[in-house]
Parts: sequence; structure tokens; C-alpha cells
Amino acid sequence: MPDRADPPQRGGLVVVDKPTGLTSHDVVARVRRLAGTRRVGHAGTLDPMATGVLLVGIGRATRLLGHLALHDKDYVATMRLGQTTSSDDADGELVASVPAGWLTTDAVTNAAAAFVGEIRQRPPAVSAIKVDGKRAYARARAGEDVVLAERTVLVGRFAVVAVRQIDAPVGTAGVYGALVDVDVEITCSTGTYIRALARDVGAALGVGGHLTALRRTRVGAFDLTSARTLPELETELTVTPLDDVAAATFARRDVDATEAARLSHGGTLPPSCMGVAAVAAFGPDGTFIALLEDRDGRARTIAVFTE
Repeated sequence: MPDRADPPQRGGLVVVDKPTGLTSHDVVARVRRLAGTRRVGHAGTLDPMATGVLLVGIGRATRLLGHLALHDKDYVATMRLGQTTSSDDADGELVASVPAGWLTTDAVTNAAAAFVGEIRQRPPAVSAIKVDGKRAYARARAGEDVVLAERTVLVGRFAVVAVRQIDAPVGTAGVYGALVDVDVEITCSTGTYIRALARDVGAALGVGGHLTALRRTRVGAFDLTSARTLPELETELTVTPLDDVAAATFARRDVDATEAARLSHGGTLPPSCMGVAAVAAFGPDGTFIALLEDRDGRARTIAVFTE
């Protein structure tokens, strides 16, 4: 077995290609064992059914995870039109089924196009959002009627790649009809539920819909080309150093030794004026010092990553 010595205190990022059937917390538990530390977390939860890019931070990189999760994401997915489920995906119970074979590719494409841009979206009832301190999925599974508040999300791309008919039981028991599977590619902001898009496209077409497959292909600067499966990580734990993560993800500001020391103690600098929410400050030796934001006329530290 490879050496599992504790990682450097500064830590780094493991880009995991999550398999289906595992929760994001399951993946974190695996990486904790491989890294030999409990200081491990993840950015941007993937449902058990979903696969693909899951960012897992080790050591001080865990402090960066909330910021990494804010970056946009790419997905490939399959929506099934004609069937509605309790969770808006294939893991839920079937709620309704109607023939949808009459849908044309143009009709599906036009329906999807209506959800591009800044939209209001109601998260699925079966989700990890807390309602009065309790997870929505726990309330829903306990039989409560959970209706979550809408939120504003941004869908930058919602492309229909393929539309095909499948025969399945619909309506009355024993009656078969055509449902429609739609392969799509989506780019969206954090907080967007892809299964809610499937639900809402189906509702707009009058037949209902849910998600049958989901694969996340990118989170910010990290995509499947840098992702490793759990068996690959068992052989070699590939960790991207914290300095490299910051350089790949945020606008860069290089500071001198005096400024680096000031930032290390939570001090401020003149504003970065880069027009972005967060800027990574690097010392003269290339070490990532702190994440900065311009506020009240100064560049102020959001988080410090040095001693």
C-alpha cells in the first residue's frame, strides 16, 4: 500500500470522479482514510445517483472550499419526459406517467431554451436544504408536504443534444406508450438543481419530467481531465497543492514581503481594483498568502492561508 503519511499542513485539492451510488460524504470518508487526516471536506454536493467532478479539500484547503463551490459548473444529463417522481430524479418514487411520444425535438429544444438566463427555481422537496433546522428530505420522507422557497439561479447554457423515444408503462397499469429521453448539456451557477430543470421542462411541456442520469464534468477550473476515480486514488493519492489551486481559480495579485507579512496578520492593502469578488494574493516566493476582497476602499482578507 502507498505511504499514507499526513499531508502538509497547507494541504491541497483532490479532484475526484465520483461514482454513482455513493454520497459526497462517502467520498470524503474515503479520502480521509487515504490522506490519514480528518481535516477533509468537499465543495458542491453531488447526489448519490450523480457522477463526475467532486472537489475534495485536505488541510487548509478546506477553508477554500466554500469559495470554489461558488464557481460555475458543467453537466451532461438525461431527462425523461412523461414521468414525474417524488424526488425529481430516478431515485424517487413514480408519481405520475403519461404518454409523451408526440413531443418533437423542436418542442423540447424550445422548452429548454426558456430556462436559459437568470431564472427563479424551486429546489426539489427531497434536498439537503434546511427548513427550521431540519433537512427538507427528512421532512419529505416523513410525509410532510414540503414546498421550498424559490431562488434565483443562472443557467448559461441548456443545450439539447439528442431526443429519443422509449416504450414504457404509462397511465393505466399494463398500458405501454412512448416516453421521451433527452440528453442535454448544461452550464449553470452554484445552487442550480439539474433535476429541478428536468421537472420544470416536463411541466412546461405538460407531461412532467425527471432526471435519469447526471454527470458533472467541470467545477470552475477543474474538469474531468484532472479527476481521478477512487480506485486510482487508492493506488496514488493525487493532491493539487494549495498554491496551484489558488492560481488556477482566482485572479492573481503579487505582493512584496512587507505586504505579505501585513496580510498574514489580517492587515489590509490598497484595493485590487480587478472587478472580481475574490483575488488571491501571492508572496514573493509564490506562496498563496490570502484571499482578498475589495471592501470600503481597501483590499481586505477573506481568509489567510499562512502561519
